[in-house]
Amino acid sequence: MKTFFKSFLASLLALIIFTFLGILIIVGIAASFSKDEPKTIASNSVLVLDIAETFQEQSKSDPLSEIMSKKKGKTPSLSELVNLIRYAKNDSAIKGIYIKCQQNPNGYAASEEIRKAIIDFKTSNKFVIAYGETITQKGYMIGNAANLIYTHPQGGIEWKGFSYESMFLKGLLDKLEIQPQIFYAGKFKSATEPFRFTQMSEANKLQTSVWMGGIYNDFIQNTATSRNSSVDTLKYIADEGKVQTAYDAVKYNLVDGLMYDDQVKKIIAKKVHILKEDKIAFVGVNDYATTVAIRGTGSGKIAVVYADGDIVMGKNQKSSIASDDFRALLQKVRADESIKAVVIRVNSPGGSSLASDIIWREIDLIKKDKPVVVSMGDYAASGGYYISCGADSIFANANTITGSIGVFSVIPNIQGFMKNKLGITFDGVKTGKYADGPSATRPLNATEQRFMQASVDSVYYAFKSRVAQGRHKSVEYIDSIAQGRVWTGSDAIKVGLVDRIGTLNDAIASAAKMAHLKGFAIKSLPESKSFLESFLDDFQNDVKMKAISQEIGADQWQLLQQMKSIHQMMGEPQSRLPIFVVNHP
Repeated sequence: MKTFFKSFLASLLALIIFTFLGILIIVGIAASFSKDEPKTIASNSVLVLDIAETFQEQSKSDPLSEIMSKKKGKTPSLSELVNLIRYAKNDSAIKGIYIKCQQNPNGYAASEEIRKAIIDFKTSNKFVIAYGETITQKGYMIGNAANLIYTHPQGGIEWKGFSYESMFLKGLLDKLEIQPQIFYAGKFKSATEPFRFTQMSEANKLQTSVWMGGIYNDFIQNTATSRNSSVDTLKYIADEGKVQTAYDAVKYNLVDGLMYDDQVKKIIAKKVHILKEDKIAFVGVNDYATTVAIRGTGSGKIAVVYADGDIVMGKNQKSSIASDDFRALLQKVRADESIKAVVIRVNSPGGSSLASDIIWREIDLIKKDKPVVVSMGDYAASGGYYISCGADSIFANANTITGSIGVFSVIPNIQGFMKNKLGITFDGVKTGKYADGPSATRPLNATEQRFMQASVDSVYYAFKSRVAQGRHKSVEYIDSIAQGRVWTGSDAIKVGLVDRIGTLNDAIASAAKMAHLKGFAIKSLPESKSFLESFLDDFQNDVKMKAISQEIGADQWQLLQQMKSIHQMMGEPQSRLPIFVVNHP
């Protein structure tokens, strides 16, 4: 017995010591990241913009990536990046921008905001040079804003037009004997088409060709302006597949020359009057962000509230707009008398209709006390538009995907699959005719189907009514432009769903004007967590997700996330965009 107690106490002591050391190590790691020596920017510096980075709506710590890599500090958010470029325009230490434009994972609207910031930077008469060994069309979307753009002699650029592809599951579900019982409102509401059809409906093809064509035309027009070309010429060389090599890109004036990396660096060195390219003072946006303090002035305060991700019920759901959390946040904003105006940055494809209405109500209450302006990012569609429609003013980018005013609900019937494939059956008792409905283990009867469709129709009418109230239109008119139809920001202005084309900064300026503020400070919400908070809260999940995604591959990980989205929307009215989407830009 004594031996047992000795071993037990020794093990307990060792556990306490190792736990204590672990805490010290974590705190030490956090301190090493939070106490970086402030950097200074050398004169004749060149700001490096690598658009292979994903610039999220709100800057977030990624403790695991920071620990595992040499890179320290957060990647700036999209708005921070835009403001850094604006600041660099008048920073005497920054002589130009070097854009690495090989790839671009950022959305079309986000790319539009970055591109506008670069074009504005060029008005300072500082240089902008872009380069990529191979340049995708989305990379070129930003890169062609440069004064000069180069590619590798054996590389080139992608120039073939845009395409859209959706994956359909009906054939799989039929083989598995799973019946997706679907109820929807809106002839363009295509989110359920993967379960209903084996190919796109004509209505969906029509709306997709319109919104994708709008983004493509904007891309072509911007390129024509930057490259001093014509829209017809650019469309012709894409349609005919004329650009197959890097030399073709030069021939058709898409790039200014073919160079290796060191040759581009020599051009930059000459611009900053340095003899050797290895002496150029390149500064990345992460490092530049640590040297620049962009703060507003004045007693007024504008809250910029980020609504980024799927809209879901509940709380504490990472990378989502959770109804409980967001409602509490908006209530604090409404009660804070120092906040004179509110800008809500919406970047959401939608989600739960009920959660959307909960958030809509809180925005409507804020509007009674202070101006509310919405700024739309890449997406503000379905539920994303639901939470936007009540604002005093709505800004969108030309390439924002918005609208999609429609509702659907899905109840899967897995009875055939469970019985015929697995040999599993179900039975039970109930106190009322509909006590077990809606059930996934049996088909809905005619009355239950009527209940489900009535629920969807009721939510759809409420959605249209909210939009009609916010946009000062009749419900009948809103119904004519709703039906689940997707619009680009440019087209949404024409039908009255959006007020102006503009960036987040434009929306903030409008809110300040509405609140009669001559000077103001920005309060970004939700507030970012510290490194240590992020580490403690997210480390376990981050390790698990990264391990799984690396093991199964990026495509399979994306499919897994799509399966989770399907699970979330079962049985509850949804206002969301299609999820089975692959873009080839």
